[in-house]
Amino acid sequence: MRIDPTLKARARFMRANPTPAEQKLWLALRANRFENQQFTRQTIIPPYIVDFASKAAKLVVEIDGDTHSAEDRYDARRIEFLESQGYRVIRFGNPDVMGNIEGVLSMIAQALRIPLSPTLSPRGEGVKA
Repeated sequence: MRIDPTLKARARFMRANPTPAEQKLWLALRANRFENQQFTRQTIIPPYIVDFASKAAKLVVEIDGDTHSAEDRYDARRIEFLESQGYRVIRFGNPDVMGNIEGVLSMIAQALRIPLSPTLSPRGEGVKA
């Protein structure tokens, strides 16, 4: 399937300009705590861009910003579409990610149906507490 160049450009812009919550979750997702589940960020699942996706696990993780409530109908259509494609969609607010990243990661692990591995660095090396 050919992806609209405008959509590609928008995804690139979003990857280059993450919100603080997106950046924090991305660093946590890269830390290899999900049995090698690979996540991508600002991923295109035509015709939509999603915050984070594990295509192998068919899981989409979305972070809602502070002014997100105005987009409820759009989000409902997008979730309905993604679910029709076999994806599970879980959502978190910025305060969830910024204030309770371990809780967010635990909920993602539950959605993946795998245990959350101990804290690791992005290279997969153990981090000292």
